Amino acid sequence: MLIRTLDNGFTHLNHSEITPQAHYLGRRELLKGLATGTAGLALSGWAGREALAQTARPGVLAPLPGSVSAVVGANVMDKPTAYKDASSYNNFYEFGTDKSDPAKYAHTLKTQPWTVEIEGLVKKPGRYGLEDLMKLSAMEERVYRLRCVEGWSMVIPWVGYSLADLIKRVEPQPGAKYVEFITQADEKTMPGVRGGALDWPYVEGLRLDEALHPLTLLAFGMYGEVLPKQNGAPVRLVVPWKYGFKSGKSIVKIRFTDKQPRSSWEKAAPQEYGFYSNVNPTVDHPRWSQASERRIGEDGLLAKKRKTQMFNGYEAQVGQLYAGMDLKKFF
Repeated sequence: MLIRTLDNGFTHLNHSEITPQAHYLGRRELLKGLATGTAGLALSGWAGREALAQTARPGVLAPLPGSVSAVVGANVMDKPTAYKDASSYNNFYEFGTDKSDPAKYAHTLKTQPWTVEIEGLVKKPGRYGLEDLMKLSAMEERVYRLRCVEGWSMVIPWVGYSLADLIKRVEPQPGAKYVEFITQADEKTMPGVRGGALDWPYVEGLRLDEALHPLTLLAFGMYGEVLPKQNGAPVRLVVPWKYGFKSGKSIVKIRFTDKQPRSSWEKAAPQEYGFYSNVNPTVDHPRWSQASERRIGEDGLLAKKRKTQMFNGYEAQVGQLYAGMDLKKFF
């Protein structure tokens, strides 16, 4: 049997096992000294996720530590966005279109049990239980910039591992050129899915070489804890050089294909949202400029905006992926 999905019950955590969010910044230095084999500890923290979500105050979720990543460019020096801002100002249309809707309504999301199906042009297709998926590689902490197409940005310490670790495990076939990500779309637990904002389920995609880039992260946590539901629990993608909507949340299926996937936003507004969606200050959105941005929690509405960096500041790491391409045409 290639992949085993676990369906056994979970044990509840004692409050002594829960790391308060207030202790996070001091704990980061401790995490730098941890060995890379931290997945087992992460699993013990995950066990009580659903129970904790019902009673814990914001920012007190099951701990999910990770060693500091050695991937070049994985840890920016920017000051991290406050947890309260990163977990309360979100785009997650499955729970509503207002920035505050995900934090209000995502408690309805059921993250246990959870599986991710791998299919398409791979030699080893299968279905991963969440615990199996978390065990595939050592957890790392990576401090990434996140740039939204609407003109705001954050800096978030994510916890996960390079998506390439999973891709290499399932062995793409020679014809595989793209990776498609399909997310959860449950009308019962996701009130926004009952509306017509997008054609559900939410679909995104990457070229295979983009997906294999070491900066492309399969994330299970942030700020040293498991992901809050409003941030894409229990597993999401983070592609730091692209606009935030490329990083699908609450992933349930990963499909390898020889054809370029048509993403949800391409379907909804192809003149505004292209397949690549790289952060590019020289290519304006049809309704606003992308040349500057506002850092959430740090820059007030009247404060001077930051200058947007090409590829969100990751040009040295990813620019070669697009050598010779017209990035105004392939936006």
